[in-house]
Amino acid sequence: MKNNLVELKHISKSFGNTMVLDDLCLEVKENEFITLLGPSGCGKTTTLRIIGGFEKPDQGRVIFDGKDITDVPANKRNLNTVFQKYALFQHMTIEENIAFGLKIKKKSESYIRDKIKYALKLVNLDGYEKRKPSSLSGGQQQRIAIARAIVNEPKVLLLDEPLGALDLKLRQDMQYELMRLKEELGITFIYITHDQEEALTMSDKVVVMNQGYIQQMGTPEDIYNEPENAFVADFIGDSNIIDGVMLEDKLVEILGHKFECVDVGFGTNRPVDVVIRPEDVILGEEGKGTLDGVVTSLIFKGVHYEMDVQAGGYEWLVHSTVCHPVGTKVSVSVIPFNIQIMNKPESDDEKAVNLNE
Repeated sequence: MKNNLVELKHISKSFGNTMVLDDLCLEVKENEFITLLGPSGCGKTTTLRIIGGFEKPDQGRVIFDGKDITDVPANKRNLNTVFQKYALFQHMTIEENIAFGLKIKKKSESYIRDKIKYALKLVNLDGYEKRKPSSLSGGQQQRIAIARAIVNEPKVLLLDEPLGALDLKLRQDMQYELMRLKEELGITFIYITHDQEEALTMSDKVVVMNQGYIQQMGTPEDIYNEPENAFVADFIGDSNIIDGVMLEDKLVEILGHKFECVDVGFGTNRPVDVVIRPEDVILGEEGKGTLDGVVTSLIFKGVHYEMDVQAGGYEWLVHSTVCHPVGTKVSVSVIPFNIQIMNKPESDDEKAVNLNE
């Protein structure tokens, strides 16, 4: 079993009267790719800055490889940070940028040359030593920033939304580059993003945050398929979140209709939140499902059709490879395994949020 490399113990942090982190605890294991995911203002960047030594917690301790580093300055910690804005020195060549940290450490010229060659090969930019950052694309500059970080041989690489400034195709390419680098280098990645797809694609473990609290931790599959509250369900992918009543074990009432499910232990006649992913809604012929409705909108998304279906007084979001034109009368069904039952939120940070507000 892998050891914990980074531990945050009861971390709290405020800026003025605003509590950003409240008694946060987190463990990061060796060679793990962990992503802190959440909307703007959730506390993920502050968490990263506390790990990196750029911020000091008001309360709590930061443990690194078994040692308390809460009061250790950033330049003395065995980790490096890659920022969204690259932070390259524009007046320096690529090799000078990569060598910067090594020269501060007073490494030999031969050592530095070998490290530059190794790092550029690792990020697929051999032969770029003499070029200036301004001559490179955004993706190439980000790879140089990563090369500059890894030549210092950190045990942990902190990445603060490093792909946020890149276009979609380049961002997707860089996701695979980062996964490859993590495997080749054998170091721990702590990654910050508000992009759900990015988190699900790359991570060994995802930490979903909101309003300074960790809402859920788990594998990408667990986070997506078994959200623990309405916020996680709503933030990770599209969801239909519907008020329901748990009549008894394995039977829930939704919109006045009874649906079989697989959940137990919620009691009887108890109000619950019901989460159904759009791809799990089955549309059929009118009268042959659990409830009937009509298609009110249709968008072709490339790999599937996205439809709104008005049924039972609720507008269902549906993803399907089968096209049902607007105005088509359909039935709505869901197999029991794909119905997720959750307790009603106990606090505002557990509620689903409208990220467009």
